[in-house]
Amino acid sequence: MRFIHAADLHIDSPLRGLDRYEGAPVEKLRTATRAALENLVDLAIKETVDCVLLAGDIYDSDWQDFHTGLYFREQMVRLGRADIPVFIIHGNHDAQGVISRQVPQPDNVTVFSSRTAETATLDSLAVAIHGRSFPNRAVTEDLVPGYPEPLPGYFNIGLLHTSLTGHQGHDTYAPTDLATLSAKGYDYWALGHVHTRQQVSTQPYIVFPGNIQGRHANETGAKGCELVTVTAGRIDSELVPLDVVRWQHLVLPVDEIEHLNALPRVFQEALTPYTQAAPDRLYALRVTLTGRSPLYALEARQPGTLAAAIQAAAQDIDALEIWIEQVRLELSTPLDRQQAAQRDDAIGELIRLVDALAAEPHELQHWAGKELNALLNKLPPEVSAADVPRLDVIDDLRALLRDAEATVLARLAVDGDPLS
Repeated sequence: MRFIHAADLHIDSPLRGLDRYEGAPVEKLRTATRAALENLVDLAIKETVDCVLLAGDIYDSDWQDFHTGLYFREQMVRLGRADIPVFIIHGNHDAQGVISRQVPQPDNVTVFSSRTAETATLDSLAVAIHGRSFPNRAVTEDLVPGYPEPLPGYFNIGLLHTSLTGHQGHDTYAPTDLATLSAKGYDYWALGHVHTRQQVSTQPYIVFPGNIQGRHANETGAKGCELVTVTAGRIDSELVPLDVVRWQHLVLPVDEIEHLNALPRVFQEALTPYTQAAPDRLYALRVTLTGRSPLYALEARQPGTLAAAIQAAAQDIDALEIWIEQVRLELSTPLDRQQAAQRDDAIGELIRLVDALAAEPHELQHWAGKELNALLNKLPPEVSAADVPRLDVIDDLRALLRDAEATVLARLAVDGDPLS
């Protein structure tokens, strides 16, 4: 038997905030979740799988109109024409209490009830699939004890949307644990909700496949589904990428770079693994330049220079389709801070102030709150929900402090104050 296990399709996820990125491939980004689903259907047909399991969050939220539901149904019809049954549970994003519109599903699709756990069987394969959909967005109880007992002589699969014991960045819904899942006696737990692929256990198999398409810069790397083969009780599972846009973080140390014209070469060399692994995708890159480099002074004289250099380098690459989502600078001055802190001038005073603030977490938080709270409260939701430093996280504050120090030191260098 072979089956596909996927979850967290988030079809038509809105991808808020794209308008603030000049030159962003907006249409490709906004249609990426649909294209990934089409890739899933293509894979199922090509591999002639026996069934497809979808473990929740088919949709991102209530449909704006019926087009979203009709599009998903169209893909299910394609599977039906290939005689591939589909088994679905709904999760927190597409729970019964969230999706207000409905379209009838084709005969090859089984959607598990939100009132109680149910069992569906593929008797010709001796396969039993157990599942329950979310009745509403916030399910706080463990659903596993209410799942049916395994059918004797069948390969038993549990479909479950859950956070297990909790995952960073994901709300705690339908919490359960490894011991509870194992005690149920199923052969394979097809989980959803967590967007990073994770093989929790192999006895029994308990798997999060991750989402099928990364939706923002924090969902990096290959995204796809599990292609599972069961032979004489032996289970083999592999991730098959389905994503059409791949988000990546690229960290470039620039300690050895003294001149701007050397930066494109370093950037292009760092992309070599991607050109070899999966050259047929759009890469959405967040690039971070790090290190102690003279480039920090150049950026201070002409802000935006380094980002423009990275953008230009990306234009010269033929082997990959690239969009530079953001260029971040974590550069520091080449000066000896310990020695500079002894200076009796503005540079020495600045470094001593930074060190004093960094050494006193409570004072740093109080000072940052006084200076930054009003500004952060004015940010629009699509910005504040992204990678905005948190004032209650001391490491974030220290990073901001070091960044501010580097900027001021660079400005001092521009103004003619020697840094060595």
